[in-house]
Amino acid sequence: MHDLLNPYVLQIGIFILVNCMLAMSMYLPLSTGQLSLGAAGFMSIGAYASALLTLKLQLPMPVGIMAGGLLAGVAGLVIGIPALRLSGVYLAICTLGFGEMVRVVLNNMEITNGALGLNGIPQLGQSLVKILRDMGIQSRALGLSVPQFSSLLTIIVLIVLLVLLILFVYRQGKSRVGRAYEAILGDESAAQAMGINVTYYKVLAFVQGAMIAGMAGALSAHVTFFISPADFNYHKAVEVLIFAVLGGSGVIWGPLLGATLLTLLPEALRFASEYRMMIYGALLVFMMAFRPQGILDASTWRRLTAWRTRKQKSVNKKGVSS
Repeated sequence: MHDLLNPYVLQIGIFILVNCMLAMSMYLPLSTGQLSLGAAGFMSIGAYASALLTLKLQLPMPVGIMAGGLLAGVAGLVIGIPALRLSGVYLAICTLGFGEMVRVVLNNMEITNGALGLNGIPQLGQSLVKILRDMGIQSRALGLSVPQFSSLLTIIVLIVLLVLLILFVYRQGKSRVGRAYEAILGDESAAQAMGINVTYYKVLAFVQGAMIAGMAGALSAHVTFFISPADFNYHKAVEVLIFAVLGGSGVIWGPLLGATLLTLLPEALRFASEYRMMIYGALLVFMMAFRPQGILDASTWRRLTAWRTRKQKSVNKKGVSS
């Protein structure tokens, strides 16, 4: 238990949860066949919006985080309506260009402090510690140091938000909206012929992904309490896409698995610091060559579910016979 409360382990856990949210922001556009590389741009909008609102205007952190998500969603709507006339690599280039445009703007604005970035952003964990301290709950009473208590509270909040996000995406997948997404992914022309408003649902998926990326960016700003335009460059956009592609974009759990593995992998390879990125890249190339559908695809998930069901039935039969 003591090892799990190590500040380093807690920090990795926080990064995993934020990256899982980013992976979910990519899952939604991919579920309608949209190859977008705009996640870094939407993430930066959410991060800077929340950071500036809490730093300059002293607004409550939840307001800043929600505002960051909403502003990213508005940007997704403005960009999505014209951009979604494109598809495939052309859409990827367009959204990547949008992300780079946002980064250059942030890099040259006085209010964002340019390339130096914003420092001293209110930290999520410290704010939670202060609230609990005002309620009479002290970290010492739980046998934890203040940094441990702060990180633990941050993880709890992020887990709650991630679970709510997963439930929303899962429930939506079972609804009319989810069935429309599935039809568009299968055959866009056939979906149009069946009366599905393809443009509306593609824009909806794009805006939903932008809002989630914006909220993840806002949360990351309040977790790291420092952001700069360099944090949201081309590499970040590609990294978020890899989360979904490596884990498997066909099922909801694939992007979550990809985000978890790709957050842990660089840390696990620290023993080979000089060759870490080379090994990291080689593993990705191997996966794309021999398992392009990702670790978890729809058929693999169905087989795992069927195996679990058979195992449960076998256990129930043994219980009845005994």
